[in-house]
Amino acid sequence: MRKYTILLILGICAVILSACSEDKESTTKDNLHVGIMLSDAGLGDQSFSDMGFSGLEQARDELGISFDYRELQDMGTYEKGLEELVEQGNDLIIGLGFSIQEDLEIVAKKHPDVSFLLIDSLSELPNVYNITFKEDEGSFLIGLVAGMKTKSNVVGFVGGQDVELIHKFEDGFVAGVKAANPNAQVYSRYAGTFDDDKLGENIAKEMITAGADYIYPAAGFTGAGVILESQRAGTYSFGVDSDQFYLAEKSVVSSMVKKVDVAIYDTVKELVQNGSIHDKNQQLGLKENGVAIAPIRVVDLSPTEQNMLDQYIEKVSNGTITILE
Repeated sequence: MRKYTILLILGICAVILSACSEDKESTTKDNLHVGIMLSDAGLGDQSFSDMGFSGLEQARDELGISFDYRELQDMGTYEKGLEELVEQGNDLIIGLGFSIQEDLEIVAKKHPDVSFLLIDSLSELPNVYNITFKEDEGSFLIGLVAGMKTKSNVVGFVGGQDVELIHKFEDGFVAGVKAANPNAQVYSRYAGTFDDDKLGENIAKEMITAGADYIYPAAGFTGAGVILESQRAGTYSFGVDSDQFYLAEKSVVSSMVKKVDVAIYDTVKELVQNGSIHDKNQQLGLKENGVAIAPIRVVDLSPTEQNMLDQYIEKVSNGTITILE
C-alpha cells in the first residue's frame, strides 16, 4: 500500500512540475518581442541611437520584454535590417530616425500585419505609428542661455544633415538667442553627416576662430567632435538628445534633452498593458515631457537670467508663445 501511495505522490508531483514547466514556457513565449533598427551612427553615438537603445533596456528590465537590434554598418541597408527583424517574428519593429522612413515603408507595405513605430518622421501607412518631437521648443531654451551668456555676441549652430528636422533645432535655437540678445550673431553650418567627429572638430575650430564662444550642435557623433573641440579651446557648448555634460565637463553648459528613451519605453509599456497603441501620431514637446533642458552647469545664471528662463519655460509649456508658426 505504501508503495502505491509513494507512486501516487510522485505522479501528482510530476503533473505539477509539468504544469509549471508549461506555464513558464507559455510566459516566455508570450513575452512581447521588439526589434529596433538604429540610426546611421549606431550604438556609441552618445546621442540618438544610445537613447533609443536605453529605452528598450528599461522596458526589458521593468516590463519583461525581449528585444533585438540591427545597425546600418552591419546590414548595408536599413531595408535588410528591418526584414531580418520581421523574420524574427517581432511584435513591434522600431525605425529610429527620419532617414529610415523610405526603407521602413517598403518593408511595412510587404508586411501589413506587422506593427512598426517610426521615430522622427510621419508615415501614412496604417500599420506604422509615429512619434515626433518639438525640438524647436527645447532648442529655444538652449538659445536663451547662449544669448544671455555670450561675451562675444557670436554663437554657433552646427547641424548634421541639411534637412527639415534639423532646421527645427536651428530655428528654435536662433529664436532663443534673439529673444535674449537681439544683437547676437548666429553662425550656422551643416556638416552633411551625423557620423564624423573629426569634421565636427574642424567646424568648431572655424566658428571659434570667428568669435563664437557658445556652440550648439545637433549633429549626432559629429556633434561630439564639436563639443570636445570647444572644451579644448576653452569655450562653451551644448549637448543634444541626451544630457552630454559627462562628455566635456568644462564646456557643456546644458543639453537639449530629447526623451527618445522615455517615448519608446512608454509606447512599449502601452503595448504590453493594452495590447495595442492608441495614438497613431504623437508629437511631444515641453508640455508632454518629450523635450527638456538639462541642468545648467559650468556657468551661473543670475537671478534675472534664471527668472527669464523659467518664464519662457512656462510660456512655451502652456502655449502662450509658439516657437515655430
